[in-house]
Amino acid sequence: MLEESTAYRTIKLGIKNLLLNKLRSFLTMGGMFFGVASVIAMLAIGEGASYEQQEQIRALGSNNILLETVKPPQDENQQGSMWNAQDYGLTYEDAEAIAETLPRIKVVVPVREIPKRILFNRKVVQAPILGTLPKYMDVTNIRVAEGRFIVQEDVDRKRNVAVLGADLAKRISPLGNPIGKPIGIGAEAFKIIGILQSPAGGKGSKAATQARKGIFVPLSAARAFFGELIVKSAQGSREMERVQLHRIQVNVEETDDVIPTADALRSLMARLHNEADFKIEVPLELLEQVKRTADQWKIILALIAGISLIVGGIGIMNVMLATVTERTREIGIRRALGAKRHHIVSQFLVETVVLSCLGGLMGIAGGWAVPALVTHYTHQVTILRTSFAILAFCISAGVGILAGLYPAWRAAQMDPVEALRHE
Repeated sequence: MLEESTAYRTIKLGIKNLLLNKLRSFLTMGGMFFGVASVIAMLAIGEGASYEQQEQIRALGSNNILLETVKPPQDENQQGSMWNAQDYGLTYEDAEAIAETLPRIKVVVPVREIPKRILFNRKVVQAPILGTLPKYMDVTNIRVAEGRFIVQEDVDRKRNVAVLGADLAKRISPLGNPIGKPIGIGAEAFKIIGILQSPAGGKGSKAATQARKGIFVPLSAARAFFGELIVKSAQGSREMERVQLHRIQVNVEETDDVIPTADALRSLMARLHNEADFKIEVPLELLEQVKRTADQWKIILALIAGISLIVGGIGIMNVMLATVTERTREIGIRRALGAKRHHIVSQFLVETVVLSCLGGLMGIAGGWAVPALVTHYTHQVTILRTSFAILAFCISAGVGILAGLYPAWRAAQMDPVEALRHE
């Protein structure tokens, strides 16, 4: 009870001394406030940015491997002109070789993309036409909102049917349901059979963008009606390219087989292509890379924000050193009345801990408010975790104790006689 009473009196006296200089105490706590708030806010913003990146990659599918056609660098004399079409990219033979050669592959889905003008109810817009297979939905997060998607019979019979992206459907038919109505794609007429859902995740991925703004048709119909020749006109010039497939999506049966299959796929494609007219993306590899980068950035952001806490600690030490000088006579009187050195140390440590902890608590409130404001005004995802607040508060309390040790030790080392003579 005696020790509890002594501790209580020490805390009470420390708080009373701080209240004698309210403005100075408040400004000193400000350093810890900004330090803790910046640690929490920066970690929350960094966590949110990492989460968005990971969601975009997860939307591609952790069991998927993506091959995309890339236009190879060529001299001007070799580029496709209005008389000579440049031939490059993925082919139907590539898709067949992948399906027949590599084991542990569940499905291979080729995709052909053709930019076309579409006509619906006298409204003309530009949209990407995606020729693909029914299993496209199995390797993406795309789902149908109304109607249906392409089926195998559509592919076998080369039916001119089309499934609209969510945003495109609203754009060309804002007041009515376009399902069952004809739509002009280039010089051909297609029947609208379905409308896709707007993807909730992976907003930045190509598949998600196409699910909102594109038109999906059977691959056989795209090949029959639009061919493989792409004509690009710009500034009075015309350029022709011949591309069979723009993308091949490979779905692997087990996640553990993704990396070995990707390595085997790179070897196979290197044998099939003499030039670098394709690229391979492995979402699982990208996800692991993003996680490693996110962990590194968390450490960097925490260290940068931690500098504010160190500055706040220096401010506390500076104020407490000035306080020791101001209260030299008080320290002498207390020592003369029987106070031990550890009592003096305890008193000054209590004051520094109170300053740092109150500043830390205010900083937690500020740290939780800043990410909410960032999300509200910029629509950027921020993720707050309790561990961020605990980490920042513990650091602020530790910095406060360390900052108060030297001033408290210096006060305890004063000679009582010399302290009493101090004016």
